Amino acid sequence: MRISASRSVGLLAGIAVTAVGLAAISGCGSKEAETDGDTSVLTDRARQVAAAWHGSTAAAAWRVGYYPVGEAVQLPRGGLRSQADKRAYEGQNIILRGELPSTSPRAGQVTWSGGDSLTRPLVDADQSYRALADTQVGGQPHLTVTGVELGEMTMTTSRGPATVPAWLFTLDGYDTPLKQAAALSSKLPPSPIKAARNIAGYPLNRLLGITDDGRSVTVVALHGVCDDVSEVDVLETRGSVVLSATVTGHEGGATCTKQARMQQVTVKLERPLGDRVLLDARTGQPVPYKGLHGISPSPSGS
Repeated sequence: MRISASRSVGLLAGIAVTAVGLAAISGCGSKEAETDGDTSVLTDRARQVAAAWHGSTAAAAWRVGYYPVGEAVQLPRGGLRSQADKRAYEGQNIILRGELPSTSPRAGQVTWSGGDSLTRPLVDADQSYRALADTQVGGQPHLTVTGVELGEMTMTTSRGPATVPAWLFTLDGYDTPLKQAAALSSKLPPSPIKAARNIAGYPLNRLLGITDDGRSVTVVALHGVCDDVSEVDVLETRGSVVLSATVTGHEGGATCTKQARMQQVTVKLERPLGDRVLLDARTGQPVPYKGLHGISPSPSGS
């Protein structure tokens, strides 16, 4: 198994504070802090994760499953036209004029460009609509849904672009619909390696996106309020890409609290990600995709 390691860090957006306590994410004792910044520990762990996934039943299941790694919601062509409409969408201030389809297929086909396909359960129109419209409108700006039908959309997945069933929501004042993927993702296979509990630091929070050429991935890493920045190392193999997040510039003190900051980090790869599985070194599991807008259907039990 050929393994190549490289260190690549790029910072994108500003840092947002979250109220999540670090102790709830990872152990924060002084003993664990002794390994913080020791890249050799994480490099060894990354190699163990890559070796465990190589040729495993989990890797085989990943390559034939449906795992979205792109936004489940696509706005009307050209996007939302006004700031009021954007605020309404972000605030989920969406009302329904008319009726939702009362019946729909229980399953649909996900089809990849190479011809492979997979049958997946579908969420119904009501469930899809409620994922978009979750608040009381009151006197706030809102979007109005005037029609709903089942159609298709193109979705970015771990196996490349796929055509997936989607609910198409016609919005008042727009010529093209808002689309939301209806197919449930496949259940994640059990990791062939247990999570590392004795390595300081924090698992990656989420995958934000993959560039069209597959040579860069953007993730959200966590670090403490008294740490400077998050850095992400990458270990590439023939079948996987293992990411290891570290923090730098720790400054303790009475004002240092156990809270986490989230930071977007872009990692450049030596070759396109392709169908290789993107793994977190600490958890030993695929880095979960969670977009900034809309929702991704939750994995089903099959």
